[in-house]
Amino acid sequence: MDIVDTHTHVISPDAQRYPVDPIGGKQSEWSKVHPVDIEGLVRALDDAGIARAVVVQASTVYGHDNRYAAEALRRHPDRFAGVYSIDAMAPDAVERIDHWQGLGFSGFRLFTTGTTMPGQADWLGHEDSFPAWAHADRHDIPVCLQMTIQGLPKLRSLLDRFPNVRVLLDHCARPDLSDGRPYHLAEDLFGLAAYPGVHLKLTHRALSAAEKGASTVREFLTDLVAAYGANRIAWGSNFPAADGRLPDLLAEARETVSVLPDADLRQIFGATAAEFYPGADHIDAAVLGDV
Repeated sequence: MDIVDTHTHVISPDAQRYPVDPIGGKQSEWSKVHPVDIEGLVRALDDAGIARAVVVQASTVYGHDNRYAAEALRRHPDRFAGVYSIDAMAPDAVERIDHWQGLGFSGFRLFTTGTTMPGQADWLGHEDSFPAWAHADRHDIPVCLQMTIQGLPKLRSLLDRFPNVRVLLDHCARPDLSDGRPYHLAEDLFGLAAYPGVHLKLTHRALSAAEKGASTVREFLTDLVAAYGANRIAWGSNFPAADGRLPDLLAEARETVSVLPDADLRQIFGATAAEFYPGADHIDAAVLGDV
């Protein structure tokens, strides 16, 4: 099967052309210690046997300046789809969405937590962000969310207001699974399965959480697929933010997730991504101009 990686990042060695300007003001350590540029990511994909990847804006490096991710799309439209970052609270958020969409990106990302910004940002769900959500709702623009499980009630309110928006939760929203079945600590995550537009990004962070306390990976994945269906779950490596080589990250993920049936594995490691981000299957080079 063709494997699609839904969560990769690229970091330019040219800090003058692409200056560091991270959300929250602090650059991530991983981007300093083991950055990977565009051609390095292509080599890593080739080494891992991964057909295509989604380049997700490195928010802890470039903030909302998505030019280097756009350069990745321009150079390799056959290998990459792209997800850009925006400030959803900004007065020009809709204009910025149209700008980046016009450069061939497949959707935007809202960064509300992370290693440099622990906790859940309180602006998620603020009315000033409604125009961006309404634009996504109207034009079927997918929204990727870097968030914690504590923010899910606000997301639920947003989805009630904008029911057509398709969302993809990075790291399954970083759930606490340590209590094990029936996962009361993650009940908001499982409850969101009632919203058909909600999709989950299965990464090493989520799989690691499933091994803590009373939880087991088999039980968590079985319950997650039962709630969402494999067609709403997609694998992402988080390379190079995650430690290790991309071939090893893929091998570890495939071994861990192998408790599921083959049909589910085909969805999680490729088909779901291709359906959620059609650009992960093909990008028309004609729409990509100079960045």
